[in-house]
Amino acid sequence: MTDSAKETIRQTVRQEYSKIAQGKSSCCCGCTPSAQLAQNLGYSSDELALLPDGANLGLSCGNPTALADLKPGQVVLDLGSGGGIDVFIAACKVGPTGRAVGVDMTPDMVSKARASIAAFTKKTGLSNVEFRLGEIEHLPVADGTIDVVISNCVINLSPDKQQVWNEIARVLKPVGKACISDLALRKPLPENIARSAAALVSCVAGAVPVEQTLQMAKQAGLCSLKVEEHPYSIELAADCNDPLYRQVKESLPPGAKLSDYIISINLTAFKPERKEVLQ
Repeated sequence: MTDSAKETIRQTVRQEYSKIAQGKSSCCCGCTPSAQLAQNLGYSSDELALLPDGANLGLSCGNPTALADLKPGQVVLDLGSGGGIDVFIAACKVGPTGRAVGVDMTPDMVSKARASIAAFTKKTGLSNVEFRLGEIEHLPVADGTIDVVISNCVINLSPDKQQVWNEIARVLKPVGKACISDLALRKPLPENIARSAAALVSCVAGAVPVEQTLQMAKQAGLCSLKVEEHPYSIELAADCNDPLYRQVKESLPPGAKLSDYIISINLTAFKPERKEVLQ
């Protein structure tokens, strides 16, 4: 893919997510009410109660904060942090001695998330949250400074996924871990959907097979990979009035469902100790 084509994809995603941040578009990765969707994915009512208004935009396809088993004092980085749901929940888990940082390439998303920090601090007493503007392929984060990288239904949107995995490995501390929730392909999408902008923004067209994701993580130097596959309630989204999902659904072959092509995955990977890297 040329640099120009990659930038076109980023601009398309940025524009559509700006609309979501501004409330001008419905969610793209699920259309059940956002609180219900989050609970279906394993977020507890207590966790959701601590969120500032607007942090949960219904863009999740998993629960990486639960997958990460976060500990007090850890530094957590969320790739594609959106309204901040996983950053705020991670901040509660790592506590006042830890830190939760979100990175998003959409200025309106970063502004929305930053505007919620004061309400979060008032609710929790915590001042350990930060949101940075940047691309997940070029993270504004120093080498070896992160204990846990999380991401929720975002890497599928990147036009350069190998570079994202390289960046994850770069910013992690030795023995740090990545806990990623994302969508993956069961089988190749019909060509007309694979080329559809609507399918890209609705987190479908950018998905790749699980085996390809594992290979990219390994190539980045990560190890001890573990992946869990889950059915994703994508049909709920497909049956709602979201124009993105409706357009994708109408492009499917007769009798086909999105869940025939797409699954949800949770992937955990670790950065080796330095001495292992040097072997």
